[in-house]
Amino acid sequence: MSEARYSFDWSELAFASKKPVHELNAIFIAAPRDISHKRFIQIVKQYLPKGNLVLGLAQEEYIDGFAGQPHFKTLAADRFTEVICKINANPQEHKIYTLQYHQRDLQHVLSELDFSRVLLVNGSWKYAFHTTEAFYALAKKRTPYKLIPAFLDEAEARAYEKRIMPELKELFEVSAGKYSEAGMLDVAATTAKLSFDYNYQTGVALGKKAGGKKGVYELKCAAFNKVVPFQTYALLHGASREKHFSPPHDLNHYDTVHAETELLIKTAREHVPLKGTTLFITLLPCPSCARILSETDIEEFVYSADHSEGYAIKMLEAAGKKVRRLVL
Repeated sequence: MSEARYSFDWSELAFASKKPVHELNAIFIAAPRDISHKRFIQIVKQYLPKGNLVLGLAQEEYIDGFAGQPHFKTLAADRFTEVICKINANPQEHKIYTLQYHQRDLQHVLSELDFSRVLLVNGSWKYAFHTTEAFYALAKKRTPYKLIPAFLDEAEARAYEKRIMPELKELFEVSAGKYSEAGMLDVAATTAKLSFDYNYQTGVALGKKAGGKKGVYELKCAAFNKVVPFQTYALLHGASREKHFSPPHDLNHYDTVHAETELLIKTAREHVPLKGTTLFITLLPCPSCARILSETDIEEFVYSADHSEGYAIKMLEAAGKKVRRLVL
């Protein structure tokens, strides 16, 4: 069988017979984020003896919603071509196939193609998987699925973080300086991209009015919601929100230190005074952070997106703080 016979494209399958895929009775690996060669081989060794494999390949370079962020790149179409060809050249019963599609079409792929089970590599989508249309497509068909690690083990997960963080900081860490209000919110939004939280990235930027100039702030500190105990933890072990099928605003199952709390930790370590400062936030603080912030010397809060029905506004204003929304 030629290499082409091991490849499918959803743009062709969508309006054609699905029989060639159905006959495989395959295990489908939904188009994953980038994974290592060793991790791919580990998956193959575990699942290929159980049946044919269909490896999904996203048409896009990045996970939808994370464009331009190196830590959320998708698996390149040619990443494992050589190893797949070598495996398929062997006389074993089962083979590895590929299926290219746009990420937006995953729900249709899962609805219209029959698979024995589906494997989902952690961090290969934005938000919790059980809140996506793809999840409901699986549930409707009652197709078994499993969320699996993006890394071989903890050593590989930590090594990846250590290797990529310098690149991320070069791209997204903002220099000290003076910024307008819009610029401060942009600093917060840019800093948020340092987060490995694929449920939601948030950022904050602490500023102090520069020399009495109206609308100009000197950047004092910036932070993002940091996954703990290390940034790739949820990619390895799975997001706790997904494990517990928790709703978007559930704070009982969460993997990060919120950006506001992370900033307070940084300012304490770096001895940055909070008196007379303004905190610019991409997302209005959650109730827990709002209560903590009400006890600080930060005087003003500027945010761009609402959260928790405005609880933080009431709490912070009751504590004598100024709160404003700035939509860019």
